[in-house]
Amino acid sequence: MRAPGQMTGRKAIVMELKQIRMGIVGAGTWGATHASIYAEHICADPVAICDMNKEKAQEIAEQYGIRKVYTDYKELAADKEIDAVAIVTPDFAHADIACAMADAGKDILIEKPLATTREDVDRICEAVKRNGVRCMVDLHNRWNAPFNKAKQEIASGKLGKPYTAYIRHSDVKWVATDMLSWAAKSSILWFLGSHSLDSLRWLVESEAKRVYSVKKEGLLKERGVDVPDIYLTTIEFENGVVAHMENGWVTPNGNRNVNDFLCDVMCTEGMIKLNLSAHNMIEEITEESSSVPDILVSNMVFDKCKGLSYESIRDFVDRLVDGREFRVTLEDSRRTAIAILAILESAEKGVPVEVSY
Repeated sequence: MRAPGQMTGRKAIVMELKQIRMGIVGAGTWGATHASIYAEHICADPVAICDMNKEKAQEIAEQYGIRKVYTDYKELAADKEIDAVAIVTPDFAHADIACAMADAGKDILIEKPLATTREDVDRICEAVKRNGVRCMVDLHNRWNAPFNKAKQEIASGKLGKPYTAYIRHSDVKWVATDMLSWAAKSSILWFLGSHSLDSLRWLVESEAKRVYSVKKEGLLKERGVDVPDIYLTTIEFENGVVAHMENGWVTPNGNRNVNDFLCDVMCTEGMIKLNLSAHNMIEEITEESSSVPDILVSNMVFDKCKGLSYESIRDFVDRLVDGREFRVTLEDSRRTAIAILAILESAEKGVPVEVSY
């Protein structure tokens, strides 16, 4: 018989573990994703959510048992009950929020990219350093099982050294025309190119030294979205690896997968080939069409979020609990953002650009 008031089972275990009290800024689709993960994580407690649209924030709060709803991120920053904050706002709207959270002494998870201007990148890094808080950017392709396996195989040395690489990470038109109301204020280079470049840096273990990019535009502008359609980029890395990177928002909507995702790494004694668009592990066919259900990025297994884009969020909480270094460091995300800015500059000027970190 247990003593009066003694807890048993999962609740007792939870009380013995460190609890990370989480706040969320942004109540869109991905804000709800963060809420669901924190609600199920044994070491996380979703305390508050913030969005200028109070109804959206309230809806997520009620669904996942979040106790506090804010419409001003500064009020959330002032909440002393919160240990860490996930910033789940559009690409260009990270810096002010991140700096406010750092100044309030809260650890930070930022959905990629870190920021979209060099000034904002520098501001965030300075605020994090000055306040002694921890910051991770959700460059989640490192948790992508095929990519992670490729990393292990390349790092083993049995394929020799990386020599050349190619990556194509694109979306169907629907993402820019319908899913993202703010697509024209961003770029496919920020939305998917951040993942592409971070993956290349990680796989070949080197930094981009010089980039040359060409863009094409017109298809999305015809549909009312004033943003380039596609970027084709050549990257020279410091260790001599040369890579081609393709990122576009104009893959036909009839594509069987929202993402068009390929990657090859040629090494001196072998190669790795990845095809994540048509993985052929599962296909759904009706009288009208066929599709490849997503089992890699985000899916549900027994009512729990599974997939690479969820594991990175869980890992953020895990690293706050155990104190170990984030698998994507702030310097990783800073260098990725700076290299993307160089690619954008090259595409505008039509000349190669040296990457200045």
